[in-house]
Amino acid sequence: MNNSFLNKLAPREPKFFPLLRKMADVMLATSDLMIESLEAYSHESAIEYYKKIKDEEREGDRLSNKIFDELNTTFITPFDREDIHALAGRLDDVIDHVNSCAKRIVLYNPKNMPKESIDLANLIRESAICIGKAVEELDVLKKSPTNAKKYCAELHDLENKADDVYENFIIRLFENEKDGIEIIKIKEIMYELEKATDSAEYVGKIIKTIIVKYA
Repeated sequence: MNNSFLNKLAPREPKFFPLLRKMADVMLATSDLMIESLEAYSHESAIEYYKKIKDEEREGDRLSNKIFDELNTTFITPFDREDIHALAGRLDDVIDHVNSCAKRIVLYNPKNMPKESIDLANLIRESAICIGKAVEELDVLKKSPTNAKKYCAELHDLENKADDVYENFIIRLFENEKDGIEIIKIKEIMYELEKATDSAEYVGKIIKTIIVKYA
């Protein structure tokens, strides 16, 4: 039981917080690379940026696996194991969606990338910064959950903005683009960026669950 006398006396391992912070840093790095790739888009540069993003994605996988391994060997965790597991998994999902987007850009080789792709990538970057701040609050959550709650609300707002950007873009895409192949290419690429913001918002939902349990 989490509220048992033994658990209250036993020290809780702080190692999960630095690992989660590092995952948030990887998320920020991948979003920065994606923004750079889209701003200087060409097929040749997209290939080079995909390699860099893939390297970050592998680092995210390494950190995620490290967290899962630590969960299996740690007696007392700062929060429920399921919540730490879900948090790491969703952070990894954001990184994976950005990587998937970069991969699709290389494979599909669209004629050009719309400015809305940069808008979405910037919203992913803002989400990454917000998640980094929220993760910083985890080790003081029980004393003061106010900031964590604020960052969760910001993540929700950022996801709503991303939905608006994506939905309005899709409407214009079908109205203005006459090449059916290009529609399919761009739609799938933009979908991965939008899904990244969905996963980022879900990080906030997990943190809110932790707040309800522990704050």
